[in-house]
Amino acid sequence: MTEELYYTSAYITEFFAKVISCDKADNGYELILDRTAFFPEQGGQGCDSGVLELVNDNMVNDPALSKRAKVQHVSIEQNHGANGEITTTIKHLVDMEIPVGATVHGLIDWNHRFSNMQQHTGEHIFSGLVNSKFGYDNVGFHLSDSEVTMDYNGVLSADDVKELELLANQAIWDNLEVLCDFPSDEELLKIPYRSKKELEGDVRIVTIPGIDICACCAPHVLKTGEIGMLKAVGLQNYKGGVRVNILCGKRALKYIQGEHEIVSELSGMLTTSADKVITSVKRAFEDNAALKAELNKVRESLIDAEIEEILEQNPDEDVIVTKDDSYDSNMMRKFVNGLAEKRSGFCGVFAGSEEKGYRFIIGSGTGNRDCKALCDKLRSQYGAKGGGSPKMIQGSLVTDNIEKVLQGCKL
Repeated sequence: MTEELYYTSAYITEFFAKVISCDKADNGYELILDRTAFFPEQGGQGCDSGVLELVNDNMVNDPALSKRAKVQHVSIEQNHGANGEITTTIKHLVDMEIPVGATVHGLIDWNHRFSNMQQHTGEHIFSGLVNSKFGYDNVGFHLSDSEVTMDYNGVLSADDVKELELLANQAIWDNLEVLCDFPSDEELLKIPYRSKKELEGDVRIVTIPGIDICACCAPHVLKTGEIGMLKAVGLQNYKGGVRVNILCGKRALKYIQGEHEIVSELSGMLTTSADKVITSVKRAFEDNAALKAELNKVRESLIDAEIEEILEQNPDEDVIVTKDDSYDSNMMRKFVNGLAEKRSGFCGVFAGSEEKGYRFIIGSGTGNRDCKALCDKLRSQYGAKGGGSPKMIQGSLVTDNIEKVLQGCKL
C-alpha cells in the first residue's frame, strides 16, 4: 500500500519516497512508491503533475540517464483481498527508468494542484447549494485543465444559475472552513452526506459548514476564501437535467479578462460604450440583414437578365456556366431553375475557383435528361462528391481544368 500524503495535507508540495517497483510501459515507466503526494486521476478529476528527482546519485552507474523524471500521469487501483481487505496501488507514469530501492524527491506542480483545489472546492459549494435549494443531485463531474462541468438531474434556468453563482461567491467571501476527515463507520451512519455512487472502504467526508457535506477523495483548500471567485460560464440541457460549467480562482479571472477584452474591442469598433454594445450589435445585424435583402433583389434581377441573354444568344440545349465564390446555393438554384424551364438539356452552374474547388448544381431541362447518370460520370472521371435525383444533382469537386469538366458534362 502506498501512503497517500495528500490526505495528510493538500499543501504538501515535496516529499521523499522509496521506489517499490519500476515496470516498462508503452510510453514510459510505471513506478510504485512507498509514499506519494501526487494525487492520482479519480473521482472525475485529473491527476497532479510534477517531477521525481533521484537522490544520492542513485543512478551514478548509468550517467546517460537523466536524474529528473517527469511525472506524466498518476493512476490508482483498488484491489480486494481474500479476507475482504482493500489495498490501494498508485502508479506514476514517468519518462525514464528508476531503479527499485532508489530514493526520489517528489516535487508537485503547485500552480496546477492549487488551481484544481480551487475548482473542486468551488464545485462542492455550487453543488451543495443546488442540492439544498432545488433538491437536485450532482450525477456527473469532470475537472480537467481547461473546464469544470457538473451534471444535475433537474432543470435550472439561467436566472437560477445567476442566483446560485451569487450565493456561491458569498460563501467564498465568508471564508468558511473546509473540513476533511475519515469518520468511523458508526459516525458515517449519522452524516447526511452527498455521494454520486456507492462507496466501500474508508470514506472521506468534505464539509463546508452550512453549505455542503460530500464524500470526496480530492485535495481541497483550507478555507473558501482561497477560491477567490466562482464564475458560471455555461448552461445546457443534458440527459433530462442540465450541465453547468464553472471556473474558479485564476481561471475565472482569466475568463473575465478575456470577456472584457472582447467587449472593449467591440466598443471601439462600434464607437460606443460597453453598456451599449449589445444594442449597437443588434442594430448592425438589422442593417446588415436589410442590405442583404436589397442585394439579393439586385442579384435576382441580374440573374433574370443573364438568363434572358443566354436564351437569346446560346443555341445549345445544354447550358452549364461557371461563377465565382460569391454565388451562393440559392443563386445557383435560381439560375438553374430559370434555365431548365426553357431548355431541354442539362442546365447547371459551377461556382468557385481552381484554388478552392467548385460547388455545382445541375438540373434537367424540359427534355428530362438523367442527372444521376451525369453525377456518376462526374464522380468516376473527376472525383466529384455529391448526389441527387434524375431531375437535379448537387455536389463539389476540385479541378485545375474546369473547361474540361464542362465539356464532360455533355453525355
